[in-house]
Amino acid sequence: MAPVTAAPTPSPAARRHWRRTRLLTLALLAVWAAVAFGATAFARELDFPFFGWPFDFWLAAQGGVIVFVVLVAVYARAMAHVDRALAREEPAQPDAAGEPR
Repeated sequence: MAPVTAAPTPSPAARRHWRRTRLLTLALLAVWAAVAFGATAFARELDFPFFGWPFDFWLAAQGGVIVFVVLVAVYARAMAHVDRALAREEPAQPDAAGEPR
């Protein structure tokens, strides 16, 4: 039977990276939930003309999709920033062939 080895402990920089990733994800999910459920719950009170259409119709048909696309763009940009910060904090680790990643 092969010996069982413990998984390597993540570095402090890696733990900060995942904490930032989780916080960002939770914050953007909260915004998405507020728009998806909150805005549609109060859409009937938002009845005024907007580019020739009732605003509540526009909000339900287009607003949620636009907010979702913006949230995806914000997530991509923020994660690129967080990933660059991790790359600056952690030294390059060699791969199995001995080459730095």
